[in-house]
Amino acid sequence: MTFLASITKKSKLNATIKQTAQARKSEGSTADNLFKAVYQGYAEVLHDDPLRAEALYNWGFALLHQAKTKTGDEAARLYQDAIDKFAFCMLINFDYLGAAINGGVAYMDLARLKKVKPDNELYEKAKKQFEKANAIQAGTASYNLACIYALRGDKDACLKALETSRDKVTLPEAGDILNDPDLVTVKEQKWFIALIETLDKKTEAEAEEVIAEKPPLNEALTQQAAIEKD
Repeated sequence: MTFLASITKKSKLNATIKQTAQARKSEGSTADNLFKAVYQGYAEVLHDDPLRAEALYNWGFALLHQAKTKTGDEAARLYQDAIDKFAFCMLINFDYLGAAINGGVAYMDLARLKKVKPDNELYEKAKKQFEKANAIQAGTASYNLACIYALRGDKDACLKALETSRDKVTLPEAGDILNDPDLVTVKEQKWFIALIETLDKKTEAEAEEVIAEKPPLNEALTQQAAIEKD
Protein backbone atom coordinates (compact mmCIF):
# COMPACT_ATOMS: atom_id res chain seq x y z
CA MET A 1 0.00 0.00 0.00
CA THR A 2 1.39 3.42 -0.96
CA PHE A 3 1.78 6.24 1.57
CA LEU A 4 -0.98 8.23 -0.17
CA ALA A 5 -3.35 5.27 -0.10
CA SER A 6 -2.61 4.78 3.60
CA ILE A 7 -3.43 8.43 4.35
CA THR A 8 -6.66 8.16 2.34
CA LYS A 9 -7.74 5.04 4.23
CA LYS A 10 -6.91 6.66 7.57
CA SER A 11 -9.06 9.66 6.66
CA LYS A 12 -11.90 7.35 5.60
CA LEU A 13 -11.58 5.40 8.85
CA ASN A 14 -11.76 8.56 10.99
CA ALA A 15 -14.84 9.74 9.10
CA THR A 16 -16.51 6.35 9.54
CA ILE A 17 -15.76 6.33 13.27
CA LYS A 18 -17.45 9.73 13.60
CA GLN A 19 -20.40 8.41 11.60
CA THR A 20 -20.61 5.47 14.02
CA ALA A 21 -20.97 7.88 16.93
CA GLN A 22 -23.74 9.67 15.04
CA ALA A 23 -25.52 6.35 14.35
CA ARG A 24 -25.39 5.44 18.04
CA LYS A 25 -27.20 8.68 18.93
CA SER A 26 -29.90 8.16 16.30
CA GLU A 27 -33.01 5.99 16.37
CA GLY A 28 -35.24 3.92 14.09
CA SER A 29 -34.69 3.92 10.34
CA THR A 30 -32.29 6.86 10.58
CA ALA A 31 -29.99 4.81 12.82
CA ASP A 32 -30.33 1.75 10.58
CA ASN A 33 -29.35 3.74 7.50
CA LEU A 34 -26.40 5.30 9.29
CA PHE A 35 -25.17 1.92 10.53
CA LYS A 36 -25.50 0.53 7.00
CA ALA A 37 -23.35 3.39 5.70
CA VAL A 38 -20.89 2.80 8.54
CA TYR A 39 -20.47 -0.87 7.66
CA GLN A 40 -19.87 0.05 4.04
CA GLY A 41 -17.28 2.59 5.17
CA TYR A 42 -15.39 0.01 7.21
CA ALA A 43 -15.55 -2.43 4.30
CA GLU A 44 -14.01 0.19 2.00
CA VAL A 45 -11.20 0.76 4.48
CA LEU A 46 -10.45 -2.95 4.62
CA HIS A 47 -10.85 -3.55 0.88
CA ASP A 48 -7.90 -4.19 -1.41
CA ASP A 49 -5.21 -5.34 1.00
CA PRO A 50 -3.83 -8.41 -0.82
CA LEU A 51 -1.43 -9.56 1.88
CA ARG A 52 -4.03 -9.41 4.65
CA ALA A 53 -6.60 -11.19 2.46
CA GLU A 54 -4.13 -13.95 1.64
CA ALA A 55 -3.19 -14.39 5.30
CA LEU A 56 -6.86 -14.65 6.31
CA TYR A 57 -7.57 -17.16 3.54
CA ASN A 58 -4.68 -19.41 4.51
CA TRP A 59 -5.59 -19.08 8.19
CA GLY A 60 -9.12 -20.19 7.36
CA PHE A 61 -7.79 -23.01 5.18
CA ALA A 62 -5.68 -24.32 8.07
CA LEU A 63 -8.63 -24.12 10.47
CA LEU A 64 -10.86 -25.96 7.98
CA HIS A 65 -8.46 -28.87 7.72
CA GLN A 66 -7.83 -29.02 11.46
CA ALA A 67 -11.61 -29.15 11.98
CA LYS A 68 -11.78 -32.24 9.78
CA THR A 69 -9.57 -34.05 12.31
CA LYS A 70 -11.78 -33.19 15.30
CA THR A 71 -15.26 -34.11 16.51
CA GLY A 72 -18.13 -32.57 18.41
CA ASP A 73 -18.01 -29.03 19.78
CA GLU A 74 -14.30 -28.65 19.05
CA ALA A 75 -14.82 -29.39 15.36
CA ALA A 76 -17.84 -27.06 15.24
CA ARG A 77 -15.82 -24.24 16.79
CA LEU A 78 -13.00 -24.69 14.29
CA TYR A 79 -15.39 -24.80 11.32
CA GLN A 80 -17.06 -21.60 12.48
CA ASP A 81 -13.68 -19.94 12.97
CA ALA A 82 -12.70 -20.96 9.43
CA ILE A 83 -15.98 -19.57 8.08
CA ASP A 84 -15.32 -16.26 9.83
CA LYS A 85 -11.80 -16.04 8.40
CA PHE A 86 -13.04 -16.73 4.86
CA ALA A 87 -15.80 -14.13 5.28
CA PHE A 88 -13.30 -11.54 6.51
CA CYS A 89 -11.02 -12.40 3.58
CA MET A 90 -13.86 -11.71 1.12
CA LEU A 91 -14.66 -8.47 2.88
CA ILE A 92 -11.16 -7.34 1.98
CA ASN A 93 -11.10 -8.94 -1.46
CA PHE A 94 -14.60 -9.45 -2.88
CA ASP A 95 -13.31 -11.74 -5.64
CA TYR A 96 -11.23 -14.16 -3.59
CA LEU A 97 -12.30 -17.41 -5.25
CA GLY A 98 -10.71 -19.80 -2.76
CA ALA A 99 -12.42 -18.11 0.18
CA ALA A 100 -15.80 -18.36 -1.54
CA ILE A 101 -15.43 -22.08 -2.32
CA ASN A 102 -13.89 -23.14 0.98
CA GLY A 103 -16.35 -21.01 2.92
CA GLY A 104 -19.07 -23.13 1.32
CA VAL A 105 -17.17 -26.33 2.07
CA ALA A 106 -16.85 -25.30 5.74
CA TYR A 107 -20.59 -24.65 5.95
CA MET A 108 -21.32 -28.06 4.42
CA ASP A 109 -18.92 -29.83 6.77
CA LEU A 110 -20.50 -28.04 9.72
CA ALA A 111 -23.95 -29.07 8.50
CA ARG A 112 -22.85 -32.71 8.29
CA LEU A 113 -21.30 -32.49 11.74
CA LYS A 114 -24.53 -31.18 13.21
CA LYS A 115 -26.55 -33.72 11.17
CA VAL A 116 -29.04 -31.09 10.01
CA LYS A 117 -31.49 -31.59 7.16
CA PRO A 118 -30.59 -30.43 3.62
CA ASP A 119 -33.02 -27.51 3.85
CA ASN A 120 -31.23 -26.16 6.96
CA GLU A 121 -29.76 -22.65 6.83
CA LEU A 122 -26.21 -24.05 6.97
CA TYR A 123 -26.71 -25.74 3.59
CA GLU A 124 -28.35 -22.57 2.29
CA LYS A 125 -25.34 -20.53 3.37
CA ALA A 126 -23.06 -23.06 1.69
CA LYS A 127 -25.13 -22.72 -1.48
CA LYS A 128 -24.75 -18.93 -1.42
CA GLN A 129 -20.99 -19.26 -1.05
CA PHE A 130 -20.80 -21.59 -4.05
CA GLU A 131 -22.96 -19.22 -6.07
CA LYS A 132 -20.53 -16.41 -5.20
CA ALA A 133 -17.67 -18.60 -6.40
CA ASN A 134 -19.45 -19.25 -9.71
CA ALA A 135 -20.05 -15.51 -10.08
CA ILE A 136 -16.31 -14.95 -9.68
CA GLN A 137 -15.38 -17.75 -12.11
CA ALA A 138 -18.12 -19.65 -13.89
CA GLY A 139 -18.38 -23.35 -13.10
CA THR A 140 -15.76 -23.52 -10.35
CA ALA A 141 -18.30 -24.51 -7.68
CA SER A 142 -20.96 -26.12 -9.88
CA TYR A 143 -20.07 -29.60 -8.64
CA ASN A 144 -20.51 -28.42 -5.04
CA LEU A 145 -23.91 -27.01 -5.96
CA ALA A 146 -24.83 -30.30 -7.62
CA CYS A 147 -24.15 -32.04 -4.29
CA ILE A 148 -26.50 -29.69 -2.46
CA TYR A 149 -29.21 -30.13 -5.09
CA ALA A 150 -28.84 -33.91 -4.84
CA LEU A 151 -29.15 -33.80 -1.06
CA ARG A 152 -32.34 -31.78 -1.47
CA GLY A 153 -33.75 -34.15 -4.07
CA ASP A 154 -33.69 -31.53 -6.85
CA LYS A 155 -32.56 -33.88 -9.62
CA ASP A 156 -33.04 -31.44 -12.51
CA ALA A 157 -30.91 -28.77 -10.85
CA CYS A 158 -28.33 -31.40 -9.95
CA LEU A 159 -28.04 -32.54 -13.57
CA LYS A 160 -27.71 -28.98 -14.82
CA ALA A 161 -24.98 -28.21 -12.28
CA LEU A 162 -23.06 -31.38 -13.14
CA GLU A 163 -23.27 -30.56 -16.86
CA THR A 164 -21.97 -27.06 -16.17
CA SER A 165 -19.11 -28.48 -14.15
CA ARG A 166 -18.34 -30.92 -16.96
CA ASP A 167 -18.42 -28.18 -19.60
CA LYS A 168 -16.14 -25.96 -17.51
CA VAL A 169 -13.80 -28.92 -16.86
CA THR A 170 -14.15 -28.72 -13.08
CA LEU A 171 -15.62 -32.18 -12.43
CA PRO A 172 -13.72 -34.57 -10.14
CA GLU A 173 -12.64 -37.98 -11.45
CA ALA A 174 -15.50 -40.36 -12.27
CA GLY A 175 -14.54 -42.66 -9.39
CA ASP A 176 -14.68 -39.80 -6.91
CA ILE A 177 -18.12 -38.79 -8.18
CA LEU A 178 -19.42 -42.34 -7.82
CA ASN A 179 -18.13 -42.53 -4.24
CA ASP A 180 -19.53 -39.16 -3.20
CA PRO A 181 -22.22 -39.80 -0.54
CA ASP A 182 -23.87 -36.45 -1.33
CA LEU A 183 -24.93 -37.81 -4.73
CA VAL A 184 -26.51 -41.03 -3.50
CA THR A 185 -30.05 -39.87 -4.42
CA VAL A 186 -29.17 -39.51 -8.11
CA LYS A 187 -26.79 -42.42 -8.73
CA GLU A 188 -29.54 -44.64 -10.14
CA GLN A 189 -30.80 -41.98 -12.54
CA LYS A 190 -30.30 -42.79 -16.22
CA TRP A 191 -28.80 -39.38 -16.92
CA PHE A 192 -26.27 -39.83 -14.11
CA ILE A 193 -25.18 -43.23 -15.41
CA ALA A 194 -24.90 -41.78 -18.92
CA LEU A 195 -22.80 -38.89 -17.60
CA ILE A 196 -20.38 -41.25 -15.84
CA GLU A 197 -20.13 -43.45 -18.95
CA THR A 198 -19.29 -40.36 -21.00
CA LEU A 199 -16.54 -39.45 -18.54
CA ASP A 200 -15.15 -43.00 -18.62
CA LYS A 201 -15.07 -42.99 -22.44
CA LYS A 202 -13.35 -39.61 -22.42
CA THR A 203 -10.72 -40.91 -20.01
CA GLU A 204 -10.14 -44.00 -22.16
CA ALA A 205 -9.84 -41.87 -25.30
CA GLU A 206 -7.32 -39.57 -23.63
CA ALA A 207 -5.30 -42.56 -22.43
CA GLU A 208 -5.27 -44.06 -25.95
CA GLU A 209 -4.17 -40.71 -27.36
CA VAL A 210 -1.25 -40.55 -24.95
CA ILE A 211 -0.23 -44.13 -25.83
CA ALA A 212 -0.47 -43.36 -29.55
CA GLU A 213 1.86 -40.40 -29.13
CA LYS A 214 4.56 -42.59 -27.54
CA PRO A 215 6.78 -44.63 -29.91
CA PRO A 216 6.98 -48.40 -29.33
CA LEU A 217 9.59 -49.45 -26.78
CA ASN A 218 11.94 -50.97 -29.38
CA GLU A 219 11.69 -47.86 -31.51
CA ALA A 220 12.33 -45.64 -28.50
CA LEU A 221 15.43 -47.67 -27.58
CA THR A 222 16.68 -47.49 -31.16
CA GLN A 223 16.20 -43.72 -31.19
CA GLN A 224 18.05 -43.39 -27.87
CA ALA A 225 20.92 -45.56 -29.12
CA ALA A 226 21.19 -43.44 -32.23
CA ILE A 227 21.34 -40.27 -30.14
CA GLU A 228 24.05 -41.73 -27.86
CA LYS A 229 26.05 -42.93 -30.90
CA ASP A 230 25.99 -39.46 -32.42
